[in-house]
Amino acid sequence: MNVLVTGAAGFIGSNFVFYMLEQHPDYQITGLDALTYAGNMETLAPAMTNKNFHFAKGDIADRDFVFQLFETTKFDVVVNFAAESHVDRSIEDPGVFLRTNIIGTQVLMDAAKEYGISRFHQVGTDEVYGDLPLDRPDLFFTEDMPITASSPYSASKASADLLVMAYHRTYQMPITISRCSNNYGPYQFPEKLIPLIIARALDNQDLPVYGTGENVRDWLYVEDHCRAIDRILENGKVGEVYNIGGHNEKSNLDVVKIILKHLGKPESLITFVGDRKGHDLRYAIDPTKIHNALGWLPTTKFDEGIKKTIDWYLANEAWWKNIISGEYQQYYEKMYGGR
Repeated sequence: MNVLVTGAAGFIGSNFVFYMLEQHPDYQITGLDALTYAGNMETLAPAMTNKNFHFAKGDIADRDFVFQLFETTKFDVVVNFAAESHVDRSIEDPGVFLRTNIIGTQVLMDAAKEYGISRFHQVGTDEVYGDLPLDRPDLFFTEDMPITASSPYSASKASADLLVMAYHRTYQMPITISRCSNNYGPYQFPEKLIPLIIARALDNQDLPVYGTGENVRDWLYVEDHCRAIDRILENGKVGEVYNIGGHNEKSNLDVVKIILKHLGKPESLITFVGDRKGHDLRYAIDPTKIHNALGWLPTTKFDEGIKKTIDWYLANEAWWKNIISGEYQQYYEKMYGGR
């Protein structure tokens, strides 16, 4: 099997590369990444010495580059992780998100159609469903819910999902789509909540929490996510959407407090800042479909996963400290400094 993994130097994409190389040692894996601010070749270091892994630097929206890559490397499967994914950045500059998340997906689909791949898997997000009220814990996202995007990021991802479904209907493309809840684990870029809090708490810096911190997310350990996608590739039904959730709902404030407790740091570091524009209240996924159809359920409880994640960041300070550059510090001040 010859597999193209786009966004391979990012958080979830890199973890998927590691997972596939371990679980399928006979597969050929090509990792594609544009190496923008959130893509990091240091992340892929564990894979670069594997003879079954090859890296290609390029932009999924670059049609000539993508078609040449498909021409020279006869892929069987494409797994598209490549995306601009940070909501705050999408609010600041929506255009970048539309180019990568929509046009980039279209270019990949066109190449996949031209070269006859056997499966195109689009990695989506539960954010396309909008949000759920905090006072209705009985409500969950299901695959048949309408799309109600709240941010330029989620709107771009919803558009990509619709485009993939349209290619299936119009061109009979063999596609599947998964929509996951909030991932956490090793190699996550430090602008996201969990690594941001870990890094700043270790340095005894203020910890910015939006609003009152009551917004709830369903946390999914990244290895569980990788296992779910592998299951979809092997046995998922073409044309179907599968929700992947962690069954680990926590408020943002609770997550921050749990991290502080693990690190032995005081809660006095918490600083409440002005809320994000259009901030979704609650995400919660019902994974019944993928469980019944493919036998998948998350196996990592949050208390176990967060400890593993914190331990990884403590053991790999060089990785994330190299990332926290002057440019990123400027971005941090822009996003949180005046709130």
